[in-house]
Amino acid sequence: MRYLSTRGEAPLLGFCDAMLAGLARDGGLYVPEQATRLDPAAIRALSGLSYAEAATRLVAPYIGGDFSGRELAAIARDAYAGFDHAARAPLVQIDDNLFLLELFHGPTLAFKDFAMQWLGRLMNSALARKGTRATVLGATSGDTGAAAIEAFGGQAQTDVFILFPHGRVSDAQRRQMTTVDRPNVHAVAIEGAFDDCQA
Repeated sequence: MRYLSTRGEAPLLGFCDAMLAGLARDGGLYVPEQATRLDPAAIRALSGLSYAEAATRLVAPYIGGDFSGRELAAIARDAYAGFDHAARAPLVQIDDNLFLLELFHGPTLAFKDFAMQWLGRLMNSALARKGTRATVLGATSGDTGAAAIEAFGGQAQTDVFILFPHGRVSDAQRRQMTTVDRPNVHAVAIEGAFDDCQA
């Protein structure tokens, strides 16, 4: 699978190179060159799988040959091992024909844990293969920062710096970002608004 920039002026990249590049050099976002389609049989085959197994099957076509099926499955199992519910994202019936998908069982209680836990481990593995490190720089007004810190904190190949507006995140979010004791994690309060953190 190759990835192209939404602005069309950057070279096509494989999955790992696109993931590690972040933004394309032309300022665009990398997106898959083509979408994969799931036929009804493939969708039915997901029934009964664990969250990590289903995630592995759904993501594998977008990874191409950058990770083997076995590597991808191990990364997925590790990514979701810290969630506090066996189903990871249980679907709970709350009324007749009314269901609620619980996306708060991750380490920071935010839905963003589902992507960040996976991304932190994928990036760490890709960087380890290349024998290099990366700095992850993010701006947040709340949940993204805590989820990124939890996902990248302790990963051997990354340092993570999260900028957040001083006094403009909840106390719980601030504590999630500033009380993590890992040497590669740096939460920085900025005087100003969220836009100043992104500048």
